Amino acid sequence: MKRIAVMTSGGDAPGMNAAIRSVVRSATAKNIEVFGIRQAYAGLLSGDLERLTSRDVSGILQRGGTILQTARNDEFKTPQGQRRGLRRLNEHGIDGLVVIGGDGSLRGAMALHKLGLPVVGIPGSIDNDIWGTDMCIGVDTALNTILGAIDRLRDTASSHERAFVIEVMGRSCGYLALMSGIMGGAEAILIPEADMELEEVARRLEDAYLKGKNHAIAVVAEGAKHSAADVAKFVENKSVGFEVRLTILGHLQRGGSPTAYDRLLASRMGIKAVSCLAAGQYGVMVALHGREMATVTLEDVTSKPAPINMDDYEMAEMLSQ
Repeated sequence: MKRIAVMTSGGDAPGMNAAIRSVVRSATAKNIEVFGIRQAYAGLLSGDLERLTSRDVSGILQRGGTILQTARNDEFKTPQGQRRGLRRLNEHGIDGLVVIGGDGSLRGAMALHKLGLPVVGIPGSIDNDIWGTDMCIGVDTALNTILGAIDRLRDTASSHERAFVIEVMGRSCGYLALMSGIMGGAEAILIPEADMELEEVARRLEDAYLKGKNHAIAVVAEGAKHSAADVAKFVENKSVGFEVRLTILGHLQRGGSPTAYDRLLASRMGIKAVSCLAAGQYGVMVALHGREMATVTLEDVTSKPAPINMDDYEMAEMLSQ
């Protein structure tokens, strides 16, 4: 293998730049040329590839986002688009590809693998919603961002005796809401995997008021059965004792300099991905199993949902009382 390409696709995640840097430098150490694909699969179809050297990735370790940028592309979801993508790679003499991204990005990687291209995936998703790995790049940074926001909102909530309903990302996976709710001391946590009715949310916040607390917090994943706006409106109408405020954290959860954990995880995954390509291990995704780097097949990754640990949910239930 003499020449490989790397792309970041789907939603950006802090640590993607660290992964790019790791891929480039570990490949360079093996005398393999690296090309960066800009704008993900859209850039692949347009042939937007550029040679990356060790110098080109200097100074990006601490930067959020992705220097290769990312975009969504419907054309690549078609067989014709996938064949055109493979043609573009062949035009540039690319022997293998590293795809850094979430579920949809890895499905694209799987499609190219089925067409015969050596591909290795790296899980980059702040939602931690990818099957087969204990942790994805960007999760730790996003959690720290959310937790910082919750801590600041609690200061205001305590000063004014308010209940804050906070919406965090997580359309199909409630990992961010669950973990930030546990660490942020929330009285109620709403996630897609476990229904909590509005009456129960109101009861918990009212119970906090009656116990003499000067604030209350409810954390709601964006994909929960009841939206954060609906929760806030319902609780406000129930007059639980607190003034109610709604905060939607939005895309600020994606940004920021990656934590030490995400920088290290991304660096390890980048090295492992290049090692897999160099060793002839294709059609896999790099994964964290415990403390060790491992691989799982892209076929498994793209065909199985990532389950949430319900033991953590039970822990949250106990700690919220």
